[in-house]
Parts: sequence; structure tokens; C-alpha cells
Amino acid sequence: MAPKFQGVDFYDRDGLLNEEERAVRDTVRAWVDDHLMPVIGEAYIAGKFPKQLVPGMAELGLFGANLPEEYGCAGLNNVAYGLIMQELERGDSGVRSFASVQGALVMYPIYAFGSEEQKKKWLPQMASGKVIGCFGLTEPDYGSNPAGMITVAKETKDGWVLNGAKMWITNGSTAQVAVVWAKTAKDAESIRGFVVPTDAKGFSAKDQKGKLSLRASDTSELVLQDVHVPKDAVLPASGGLKSPLMCLTAARYGIAWGAVGAAMACYDEAVSYAKTRVMFGKPIGGFQLQQLRLAEMLSEITKAQLLCLQLGRLKDAGKSTPQQVSLAKRNNVSMATDIAREARRLLGANGILVEYQSMRHLANLESVYTYEGTHDIHTLILGQEITGLSAFN
Repeated sequence: MAPKFQGVDFYDRDGLLNEEERAVRDTVRAWVDDHLMPVIGEAYIAGKFPKQLVPGMAELGLFGANLPEEYGCAGLNNVAYGLIMQELERGDSGVRSFASVQGALVMYPIYAFGSEEQKKKWLPQMASGKVIGCFGLTEPDYGSNPAGMITVAKETKDGWVLNGAKMWITNGSTAQVAVVWAKTAKDAESIRGFVVPTDAKGFSAKDQKGKLSLRASDTSELVLQDVHVPKDAVLPASGGLKSPLMCLTAARYGIAWGAVGAAMACYDEAVSYAKTRVMFGKPIGGFQLQQLRLAEMLSEITKAQLLCLQLGRLKDAGKSTPQQVSLAKRNNVSMATDIAREARRLLGANGILVEYQSMRHLANLESVYTYEGTHDIHTLILGQEITGLSAFN
């Protein structure tokens, strides 16, 4: 039996957390050790999301954890929420993606842009895990340029009719509700969000086959063919591309923390292996090349931990910006991908086996590097912030 995860904290970041934040982190850390780690390898090989974990995640309040208690959510601050994402992704990026989509990409837009009736109807059900949601923005031909979407919603006398397709949708085939973004006219300013039950006539979801990454996650294509929804399906406060981008900023914040969790898992595994794997008569951790790897890993994790904490404090104070979130997502996912690769190499041939974590994390992080704004897109966001000049067109 693998030893319990002790964490990575070279600069005593724990001392900068309050009691509730540490308690939340420790609770989720223990749940990951006891419930996620024993099943994730098998789920990854099978290419199936471990659905049996959903009730336990809901019981811990992991869905929409930073949304208000009045809607059945945990009402935690954003640092505690980030620590939840860190620990979930320490287990697997696909499991963190599930919780991230549920909370940041479905519950958050309903909370931010929905009517009071929509909030009361959907948020408690989603917080309890009784309803699973998905977020329909990306299209087959419009990923990094969501303003070009071709999904449309036409208003009728009794509601709306939606037509279009969405691609790379986490939870798509298991969701009972989808937040779908569509143009109500020709320009991007007409984009609105719609709450669409997935059992609506004309709505279909098909799983993406052949994935070599995020295998323990459901990823689907959504097709909407003359899907009729009532007038109150529209999120009334949504309008323009800014609305879905606000959702993406909320999700990217969680990803920045989650990537640190994946990096910590790989580092922890590499340290343990380096101490026990004997080669040329001594543990490989005694060789300079492996010590260099480990020193670089620890340095980068420590910097990313402090970056996340300050970003979380800024967010809780209402002072964070989308550009600051972009920097954290860009830096931390790239960092974690590099650490997963180096950990896999330190493990040698054993590193490709499912009983070790690093190869699974490496494959997953290649997707995290791409989704919620690719590494290059975040580079351009920062470039525009620095220079005042857009390189997008």
C-alpha cells in the first residue's frame, strides 16, 4: 500500500493559510488518498470516468465550493477552492476537470448571469451531485476564436430554437443540463447563454473516441438540431463574448491550482523512487543528474504555490484580473508538464507503467496545456497587456 501523501511545502506556505483553508485541503487530500487513488489507474486504462466518486465529492461540498451557501454550496473563499482543485488534480486532471466544469463553467454562469428562479432550480441540485452539467462553447472549427461560433439561437413566439455543434465538451455524455452559448444575431455581441436540458428533443451527445489523454474523463461532441427551449432558458444577464470568457477565467483560476497538484504528485513519486531505486550500488538519488532534476522540480513547485496563493488572495479581495489568471494558468501548466516529463524520465522504464503516476499526469497535462486557452493564447493575452497592442488579428 502506497504511503499517504504528505504534501510539498518547502517555504512553509501552510503558515500563510488560515485554519479553515488547511482543514479543507487536508479533508480533500485524505479523500483523494482513500477513494480516488485506489481506482484511478484502472479508470484511466479503461477510458472511463469513475462515476462512483460523484456522491462522495458532493458530500464534501466540492461542486461550486466558492458559491454562496444560500444555494446549497459550501461558501468557501477562493483560496480554499483553489486548494480543492490542487488536491483533486493531484489525483487526476480528469477528475479535477469534472469538478471544475460542474462548478466554474456551469454553476458559476447560472449564478452570475441567471435569474433567481434559475439559481434556485439548478444550483442546489448541482451542488448535491444530483444533476451534472456541461459547458458548450468550443466548436469543431472555433476553439481559440470563440467569437467565430456558428451555433445560433432564433427567438420564436414561445421560446428559442438552437442549432449548431459543440466539441471537446467535458461531461457532455453524462450531463443532465448544458449551458450552451449561441449567437442570437450575426455578431459576437449577440452571444447569449442558454440552460438546455440534455433530454430535449434534437439534443445529442457522442463521446470522443481514441483519446490518449484525459482518459478518465468523458469528452463529447454536442449536436443541437432544432432544439426548442422556453423563453426562460436564456441566462438573462448574459450578453456578448465577455460572459463566457468570465466563466473561462473562473475555470482557469482553478486550473492554475490544479496543475500544482499534478506537479506535486510527480515530484513526490520521483523523490520516493530516487531514494529506493538502487543502481551501480547506491540509490539513484545519490547521483548528480537526479538531484538536479529534483532540485528544479522543487524550485518550480514552490514558486507556483506562492503565485497561486497571492492570486487567490487578490481574487478574494476582488482585485484579480483575467490577465493575472492567464499568467498563472500559463506558467503553472507548463511547469507541471515539464515536471511530469522529468519525473517520468527519472523513473526509467517503470515510468510508463500505470502503477506509477507520472506518465498519466504527463499525458493529461498535454491536454490541460491546450484547453481553457492554449499556452500560446495566454502568451498573447499577456503580450497585449504588456504592450497595449493586440496580436490576435
